Amino acid sequence: MDRSDREDAAEVFQENLSAAIIADDNELDRLLREASYITESLKSKTRNAQTLGNVLRRAVQCAVKQSILDRELRSLALTDELTGLHNRRGFLALAKQQLKVADRNREGVLLFFADIDNLKEINDRYGHREGDLAVVRAAEALKHTFRDSDIVSRLGGDEFAILALETSARYQEAILHRLSENLDRLNAGETRYTVAVSVGVARFDPEHPLSLGDLMSQADRDMYRHKRRNATRLSVTGASA
Repeated sequence: MDRSDREDAAEVFQENLSAAIIADDNELDRLLREASYITESLKSKTRNAQTLGNVLRRAVQCAVKQSILDRELRSLALTDELTGLHNRRGFLALAKQQLKVADRNREGVLLFFADIDNLKEINDRYGHREGDLAVVRAAEALKHTFRDSDIVSRLGGDEFAILALETSARYQEAILHRLSENLDRLNAGETRYTVAVSVGVARFDPEHPLSLGDLMSQADRDMYRHKRRNATRLSVTGASA
């Protein structure tokens, strides 16, 4: 194998290996290394052997690309396009798994339901584009409030759900306080309307475990109790855009 062939083989190997690393797949990484070795050894032999080596290399490249594409599609299927949070499907899948782990480890978990107050009025007065921006801003406040390990999701419309491991008896209080501070910073300088959320909470107790559906119902009811109280003190101001 001359220098040019060796450089070409090394370049192909690096491209394939990078793709495998992106895919984070150890098995693909192993296959790529094997394919590169076989291709290198066959290039100096007969024409048929060289053809076989090239076919093997292309087959592995196609497998890598397909693996990456499949993972990207799965990610899109579980992600809310507007906010980048998990969508309803992603939340249900991850939350069910997290509850199983919490039950097995005898850990408490908190389920937060959040709903943007007066989003309809924002849409009616300033248009749906501004309403979408309000949703994005609320999502940003939630992302900055919760930990990276918490499951933060947008269920749809103006509703969000977050599943968080309960690390202390005062965790719920600390979260709500932090969310209030983040919303205050988010609203600083905005005079037309206030992005506010009503939050309901339900607790998973490993001593008396509930299903995810039951927890969601409890958090939803608690959230609407807060929303009814908030409805008397929040308003959208300013002239129509």
